[in-house]
Amino acid sequence: MHDAENDQVEPEIRIERDYLSACRAALARMREEAVTALATGRGAGDVFDKMQNFAARQFHKKQIEELSGLDDVPLFFGRLDFPLGDVYDEIRDLGSPSAAPDSDRVYIGRRGVSDEDGELMVIDWRAPLSRAFYEASHQDPLKVRVRRRFGFDHHGELTAFEDESLDSRFARAEGSDLLAAEIERPRKGPMRDIVATIQPEQMSLVRSPMDRTLCIQGAPGTGKTAVGLHRLAYLLFTERERLRREGGVAVIGPNRSFLAYVRNVLPALGEVEVLQTTIDELTNPGITVTRVEEPRVERIKGDARMAEVIRRHLFSRIRPIDETVQVKYLQRTWHLYSDEIADELDEVRDRNSDYSSGIELLAQRLSLLVLRQMERRGESAGPSALSQLRRNRAIVRAVQQMWPETDSGRVVFELLTDPDLLALAADGILSAEEQHAILCTPRPRNVPGMRWSSADLALIDEASALIERPAKLGHIVVDEAQDLSPMQIRAIGRRVAGACTVLGDLAQATSPSAAEDWTAVLAHLGRPDGQIEELTRGYRVPAQVIDYAARLLPHIAPELRGPASYRQSADALRISRTTTQAMTEAILSACATALADEGSVGVIAADHDIADLHKAFSDNGLPHTILGTDEPATGSTRLSLIPVTLAKGLEFDTVLVIEPSRIANAEQRGLQRLYVALTRAVSNLRVIHADVLPEPLAQEPAMSI
Repeated sequence: MHDAENDQVEPEIRIERDYLSACRAALARMREEAVTALATGRGAGDVFDKMQNFAARQFHKKQIEELSGLDDVPLFFGRLDFPLGDVYDEIRDLGSPSAAPDSDRVYIGRRGVSDEDGELMVIDWRAPLSRAFYEASHQDPLKVRVRRRFGFDHHGELTAFEDESLDSRFARAEGSDLLAAEIERPRKGPMRDIVATIQPEQMSLVRSPMDRTLCIQGAPGTGKTAVGLHRLAYLLFTERERLRREGGVAVIGPNRSFLAYVRNVLPALGEVEVLQTTIDELTNPGITVTRVEEPRVERIKGDARMAEVIRRHLFSRIRPIDETVQVKYLQRTWHLYSDEIADELDEVRDRNSDYSSGIELLAQRLSLLVLRQMERRGESAGPSALSQLRRNRAIVRAVQQMWPETDSGRVVFELLTDPDLLALAADGILSAEEQHAILCTPRPRNVPGMRWSSADLALIDEASALIERPAKLGHIVVDEAQDLSPMQIRAIGRRVAGACTVLGDLAQATSPSAAEDWTAVLAHLGRPDGQIEELTRGYRVPAQVIDYAARLLPHIAPELRGPASYRQSADALRISRTTTQAMTEAILSACATALADEGSVGVIAADHDIADLHKAFSDNGLPHTILGTDEPATGSTRLSLIPVTLAKGLEFDTVLVIEPSRIANAEQRGLQRLYVALTRAVSNLRVIHADVLPEPLAQEPAMSI
């Protein structure tokens, strides 16, 4: 590895720094051109073409947003050197017609940068030619002669480079020092992209075809979240127009804290038009969750059987009328008899259309009955007759009697508050005990008085989809999917126009409705042919930490293997036994030690212990952020206090896990919660306890103190 402190290679580093400066100047020019185009209206059409003008403005606004915020960001992280002439056609195909035939050098970065003549100075990591940076090997060099990686300081200044010859005659046995340094670089703030460190097995998943639903099982530190986000960025690069036509894309996370933690990854890759939401916000953005279910109730409400219960209850509203409908139209009265009305009602029901469409279709078919009578009697009907009849008072009233309008909230409210209606809809599906368990007691007076749970929102969404089908999205990335109930997964599945990316770890399944296998998840998603892949090599969590946490796997997920960690660190794990009286002092001392080093620090404890820890930190003047559902994973301070129920998906350089037994005993899936807590550290894990450790962890390692 060559760095700026070595006088021998300083000229080469200066050359690369000059090129980086030229790339930044080119990027600034690209941004300025977009700003000018927006201000002057360049690229817009005729002054009267409002649609074209609007589209041009939106394009330039998006372009400015994509090219902003990169002043201190390395615009490239790698370089490929090819034999002279071998890469010319590929560069030309990427939109650089002025590239010289003897071009043998390609820079790889987060997005493309062009000079004034349109020649590419940096190629986007998602472009076909960039594949060689990640996949070229001594066995298959993909025409690459030398692969160069660059090192940068925290200001974005180029400080080092490392060359790897892909000529098998000069193969190196050791790995890349710069790659290892980038992987192990301390975390500051939210999650960052991993375009400089994506490994071949990860890149093969990132570049999976758009039409393939991908389910990635990955242990902590294997990069499954990063792979999912980078796959979305890759699909937006290769299939942008198709995804836009199909409704756009979305990332669904377990809570707002997690979304805040990953919020910068896609914008850093130039993707700013991505919906990032939770399952509750996706299904019912206007309803606030104000109630937490008992685990057994949550399991029942989350069961896929509830879909049929809701369907039965909704469509039980539809019933024929035993009367003749008299329709007054054009100074005459036309009679629709109950038997022919019943036939039309059956025809509409047999079409299996959504509930709202059925109302419109029934009104249209009754109107057509009148028109046929008029034709038989030689009456002429104008072109607007059908629409007029559909609004006829008698037809409207008859349709309302047979097929009454309703809303999803009322449908679920009735089921959960009326034992007779629930018994009718759930007959043969839910047992009497299950029906009694999900009834809301005492019964709220009305729908506005109902306190909804997260499980209820999935039921409401099921009813909403039966009433009117929801809008589609071109691609959805679902993270921490192992904790979604079948009903929540169904809500996602009916919104996906094509394929999706499912991410999770069965060992971290903590919800009452948690998945037991990915095959069932894919079935509920409506994608039973989805491809299940497993990431088994950890890159972020040191081996000592992951091996310690893996002691829990035989008890929580015996079918899963623990990952083989890329990293080794002699002092990554430390377990401290103390007394109850000395616990606060031990925690404060451990925090002070951790804060003396670089990086973020997370203190994870059972939810009911957070208030006492917050008071202790405040009383001792220790600045910290308390992680909540509306707060970022890392705030203005380096120290975060995290309830264990919100720890999933987050990472910190140093993690302090407080009283593992209190975490394990707090709920039915407490050991799974503990596994999550123990695997949030990317450099150091400190376990502090006064109580006896849970049995799988009771045999303390040699580095305990």
